[in-house]
Amino acid sequence: MTLPRIDIDDPEVDFDDGERLFYQGELFTGEVVEYQGSALVSLETYRDGIVDGPVKQWFENGNLRAEGNMRMGFPVGEAKRWHPNGTLAAKRITTEDGHRPLAEFEWNENGEQIRAWQAPEGTRQG
Repeated sequence: MTLPRIDIDDPEVDFDDGERLFYQGELFTGEVVEYQGSALVSLETYRDGIVDGPVKQWFENGNLRAEGNMRMGFPVGEAKRWHPNGTLAAKRITTEDGHRPLAEFEWNENGEQIRAWQAPEGTRQG
């Protein structure tokens, strides 16, 4: 099934006070893209006006900037972010309900790890 796709800059796009996305007056379900010039820089999946599903961002040169998944507006599972040179910059793992971080790691542009954190074993339920 192909989801409908809209551009975030479309004049028919609107948000309410709860940050829900409307398209042509209706809560939107589908993919929302953003361009800088002709370069695709963001793709988010929405369900009933709320970010819910895969999300990706790119640098203007086309290199991947970030990717992850959202559920009901919360980041869930594994999310990654890259430096402009293509080196992994960060990885965050969150519970499947999106309410608690389980692990966070960061690397500098040379690929050297500069931060590592994991939740204690007894708190890793989610």
